[in-house]
Amino acid sequence: MFASKLLILPLLFASYVSAHGFVHEIAVDGKTYTGAQPSDQRSDLSSIIRQIRDASPVKGANNPDTNCGASAFVASDVGTVQPGDSLTFDWRGADLSRWPHNTGPMLTYLASCGDTACNEFDSTKARWFKIDQQAKKPDGGDWYQADLMQGGKGTASIPSNIAPGNYLMRHEIIALHLGQSMGGAEFYPSCSQLKIGGSGTGTPKDNELVSFPGGYSDDDPGIFVPNVYDNNLDYQFPGPPIAALVTADGPAPTGTTTSKNGGTSTTKATGTSSSTAKPTSTDGSGGVKSQKCTLKKGSGKTGGVYARHVRRAVRRAFGRKVSA
Repeated sequence: MFASKLLILPLLFASYVSAHGFVHEIAVDGKTYTGAQPSDQRSDLSSIIRQIRDASPVKGANNPDTNCGASAFVASDVGTVQPGDSLTFDWRGADLSRWPHNTGPMLTYLASCGDTACNEFDSTKARWFKIDQQAKKPDGGDWYQADLMQGGKGTASIPSNIAPGNYLMRHEIIALHLGQSMGGAEFYPSCSQLKIGGSGTGTPKDNELVSFPGGYSDDDPGIFVPNVYDNNLDYQFPGPPIAALVTADGPAPTGTTTSKNGGTSTTKATGTSSSTAKPTSTDGSGGVKSQKCTLKKGSGKTGGVYARHVRRAVRRAFGRKVSA
């Protein structure tokens, strides 16, 4: 019996690291918008969340899919929100299991669609400004992303003074469990179509706007993080700082870690998940070789992540804990 279980360990491990994920639902002002699973090929789906075709991570900061996700395409609907509204993002594995990763930041951007309704807007033309970023919790321990593994949700708020109009929202997880190696970061961007009401006047400054790809580089301190598992990590967010309009009418966002460009980590995510997606070995367009979520020997402080992967697979097979 023991030997037969050992034989299935590779299969258990493969399934654990083969399912990554996507934004399943967005909730705001009492409404919940459900997105299509990447595998869903129906043409009659109604959503504000742009569907992606593959739940595997986007690899390489210059990969075109860092824009809105793997082969993302426009959704049918537009969600109406108001300045100050809080949104929650329900991240799931590709099979709707819980989110599988616990290391790395969550970031949220907006981009004006101009006079075009966002369900007709070409996201490759978007100029994004950052409205929220979350990294490690104030006690320096867990990342907010880790809450998703326990069934929690990501959060962000619409800036209270933002000018009304048509906006794309880009909510993103950057998984850094392999971030100690160049090209190891996994990008999970998700775009949703909004129409913001109100009578605000806030607009981003030109130097706060970025394009994707183009907003990050593979060697940015927040993308390539050799000491990602250090408890005293002073994490630096990638990308631009949080736009000034976000704090123009209120207190600065809370948090403990800083961006190299002056942004601060913001509000707490509510919750955490565990399952994984199909590893990818494709190169990002920037030429950095992608890495798979495969088992390999670690060294020093980074080795624990691989041990955790093995321990979880063993627990599934044998129903008992395995010591490090």
